[in-house]
Amino acid sequence: MSGSTGRLTVITGPSGVGKGTLVKRLLDKHPEIWMSISATTRSPREGELEGVSYFFQSRESFDQLVAKNGLLEWAEFAGNCYGTPRAPVEQALEAGHPVLLEIELEGARQVRRSFPQGMQIFLSPPSFEELERRIRGRGTDSEEAITRRLSRAREEMTAQSEFDAAVINDDLDAALSQLESLMQLV
Repeated sequence: MSGSTGRLTVITGPSGVGKGTLVKRLLDKHPEIWMSISATTRSPREGELEGVSYFFQSRESFDQLVAKNGLLEWAEFAGNCYGTPRAPVEQALEAGHPVLLEIELEGARQVRRSFPQGMQIFLSPPSFEELERRIRGRGTDSEEAITRRLSRAREEMTAQSEFDAAVINDDLDAALSQLESLMQLV
């Protein structure tokens, strides 16, 4: 490889911690970051585009990717598979781009095994109470769904020590600054 290679960064954290908001701000400020697009076996929803929203695949082609070690990580949720294709990530890194994966905890653990040189960042709420307030404040989930999210969040937060760094998302600007520093963007 010639020139400098990029760096892979994985961001994870519990539902409601603000990953999406923070990642959007990061991408707006740093258009050089290449954000990975996941592959999925589910059907496209209205407005979703192939190669932009997801790479939509048949179960057979997804299983072939898994068999050929073509995914950095993958999981099955509600009968559909989701995963991070390896080739586009490696191409972006070879081209010198910083690469960002925003994935859930189990996916982050798989990436750590398949790509140990990546930087792994855990995004944490300032407190569990604040996380609950944020999840309830969305107003989009049933009480049952909120209870499930909070239970899962409690479990996920115990994994924080597995990560290279933790960023507390209390103040959005401060969290963004920390992310930029950890990703060596500043």
